[in-house]
Amino acid sequence: MVSIAVVNQKGGVGKTTVVLGLTSAAARRGIRTLVVDMDPQGNATTGLGGFEPTRSIDSVLVEERPGGLRATVEPTGWTTGCEPLPMLAASSPSLAVREAQLSTDPLGAQDRLRLAMRGNDVPLVLIDCPPSLGLLTINALFAADAVLVVTEPGAWAVDGVGRMLQTVDRIRMRRPDGGPEAAGIAVNRLGRTRDGRYWNEQLIAAYPDQCLPPVRLRAAVAEAAARSVPIHAMGRRPGAEEAAGEFDVLLDRVLHCCGCHDLHDLEHTSEGDI
Repeated sequence: MVSIAVVNQKGGVGKTTVVLGLTSAAARRGIRTLVVDMDPQGNATTGLGGFEPTRSIDSVLVEERPGGLRATVEPTGWTTGCEPLPMLAASSPSLAVREAQLSTDPLGAQDRLRLAMRGNDVPLVLIDCPPSLGLLTINALFAADAVLVVTEPGAWAVDGVGRMLQTVDRIRMRRPDGGPEAAGIAVNRLGRTRDGRYWNEQLIAAYPDQCLPPVRLRAAVAEAAARSVPIHAMGRRPGAEEAAGEFDVLLDRVLHCCGCHDLHDLEHTSEGDI
């Protein structure tokens, strides 16, 4: 099992878009995937077709519930182009107030998600974090095996990525296992403008060993999210095939960085393990 927190403290960089694209790529590959939506905005939940979820990840943050993640999981609403069907631990509006309540628990505020994930055996877990460095994100960083930092090629991208990586380093010093590993930096919505190319080059210059192949700016990606369908099921929509290929490449690279050099270990896992 590999769990990956998808993070950036800045909103609007497309973390959720990347989570949805990676989920689509994993499903097309035959990898059973669980998306944990820790963002109170719930965009990953709706993007996966979870319009009226009956369960929420918030239930395992209210109190310490070792192994409680299983009780929050339900199938996504993706019915096209996915086999096996991805699973979802949905967001909830109550997550917006959970952070303040967690801060009243000085002993266990940071690792309730880690405890809840105990015993999970879904091969791939993607955690969509809120755009902040609060306790919801900290819970994800304590629970995850690896961290994928998502950014856009912009004026403050290098500084923002640097602050995020510093936070990951601080988490490593506090985790007995030395995790999470850095899965890399995913540059999202790379356009064809001179400005976009310039800032992308600045990111590569600052982090030459960590920048992964980019996801380019394509209308098909936003349309797939808005329609709550996987990018790989967008058919002949302009740019859809190219975008799906970019997410395939990104998934390969992220899993390789997580130590999954042979993806066969994650592919076509039996349904009975959830």
